[in-house]
Amino acid sequence: MPDERPDEPSDQGRTRWRDTTRRKAVEAAPERRNPFETSSGLEVKDLYTPADTAGLDEDRDLGRPGEPPFTRGVQATMYRSRLWTMRQYAGFSTASETNKRFRYLLEQGQTGLSVAFDLPTQMGYDSDAPEAEGEVGRVGVPISSLADMETLVDGIPLGKVSTSMTINATAATLVALYVAAAEKQGVERTQISGTVQNDILKEYIARGTWIYPPGPSMRLVTDVFEFGARELPKWNTISISGYHMREAGATAAQELAFTLADAIAYCDAAIARGMAIDDFAPRLSFFFAAHNDLFEEVAKFRAARRMYSRLMRERFGASDASCRLRFHTQTGGVTLQAQQPLNNVVRVAVQALAAVLGGTQSLHTNGYDEALSLPTAEAATLALRTQQIIAEESGVAQVADPLGGSYFVERLTDQMEEAAMAYIQKIDELGGIVRAVEDGYPQREIANSAYQFQRQVDTRQRSIVGVNKYVDKGEADKIPTLKIDSEVERSQIERMKKRKSTRDRAAAERALDAVKRAAAGDANLVEAVLEAVKKNVTIGEVSDVFRQVWGEHRDPAYL
Repeated sequence: MPDERPDEPSDQGRTRWRDTTRRKAVEAAPERRNPFETSSGLEVKDLYTPADTAGLDEDRDLGRPGEPPFTRGVQATMYRSRLWTMRQYAGFSTASETNKRFRYLLEQGQTGLSVAFDLPTQMGYDSDAPEAEGEVGRVGVPISSLADMETLVDGIPLGKVSTSMTINATAATLVALYVAAAEKQGVERTQISGTVQNDILKEYIARGTWIYPPGPSMRLVTDVFEFGARELPKWNTISISGYHMREAGATAAQELAFTLADAIAYCDAAIARGMAIDDFAPRLSFFFAAHNDLFEEVAKFRAARRMYSRLMRERFGASDASCRLRFHTQTGGVTLQAQQPLNNVVRVAVQALAAVLGGTQSLHTNGYDEALSLPTAEAATLALRTQQIIAEESGVAQVADPLGGSYFVERLTDQMEEAAMAYIQKIDELGGIVRAVEDGYPQREIANSAYQFQRQVDTRQRSIVGVNKYVDKGEADKIPTLKIDSEVERSQIERMKKRKSTRDRAAAERALDAVKRAAAGDANLVEAVLEAVKKNVTIGEVSDVFRQVWGEHRDPAYL
């Protein structure tokens, strides 16, 4: 690193130190690399001083916890009053088996549920559909009907426990199923709390579980917004997700930028529907990844809050309540390694710490075995205990924004915002994120970042312990993994066929006709779907009606 940098604020003390003390140290022991960089390619200097934060205005750029621009946290007391929600993601085999896992985790101190659905459920197919063969219950729980949902939440008080559902293309139907199940428990709609992901744009960008073209898909998203604003005051109607883009290879800066660009598009769509920004924006929530570069992750979370507050205020005239970026964090699945899998315990702990230092509202910590299978009960419990130790023993929950004021972290927060805003400005020039997605812009950017990352790993420019450094030449670690019995699919199909054959077929058909009329018109679809699922109409049948009316999306080749 040169003694003086043209883009660096002047600091005579730092210059003197580099010319004397540091120069002697480097001559004796050269630095390990040049330059040092974050995972997003932001250069990390050798020393940060007050000169690096000289332009920082505390009121404008930081505020205090619970006050705009919310850089230091969205609640005034943060974890001094209430810890973050410990929400472990679970779903496998059958609704009954997943219900047992939920109950077990709640007994172990988990404070919220998070549902993983199998691929057929995500893609709008019933368990007995030919397209579902081989996938039922494999990567999540199969939920095809109200009976499945009732089994999933059996014995769990839905008026007291909040539930997060990772579901997108079929989100409106899953919300309807959850509301119907809660009502059968006697829970009022005003008491139902939780979150539905409902973020279809990131499916087109990175994940791929879309069904319908963007237009009708955005209609479903805003139908859920509208229904939630009217009927579910404690429900977060979307979890705008950078996590899956990060899993696909995005850098931290890209994750932040594309997520906020999606948020802008959802706000535009809801306003175009006739909703006022402050009627729906307070229930918007976000979902980010936490990776291993601890300081960059903390800076990302802090920059996210500041950027969102400014964007909502400047673009939409939103109130303070609508400018608070509330987010869930999951530790990075893509960072877990099959080699030396016990090392993943440490990775997850570092990532969880970054999320807490960054002010997350809820957190899922991955099991150490998830590079090999869905987590065993033992791995899921250890992941939960990781959160509990951070909460109860580390001391980091005692003060809001513990790293606030660090010269390094404040400068890195600024750099993260600058990098993300450059992407958002580019997306604005392209006509917004929907148009950018149609052109393949974010997809290409993420693919390029993923390629560069893998090149660095392959050439050992980037170290991964146990993979390309400190490799164990001996026998690989033997750890137990979760196996899904093939009998699960057969029994689920049998139950599905029996339910269809014993229901009131005429009532189901009338309800499906009502859904079809609503889809062809402009009525809110959630109410029609809710009435249909109460008549034992299945998720596959609702999705097939939408396929008939709207068609299916076909992804063009971008790369």
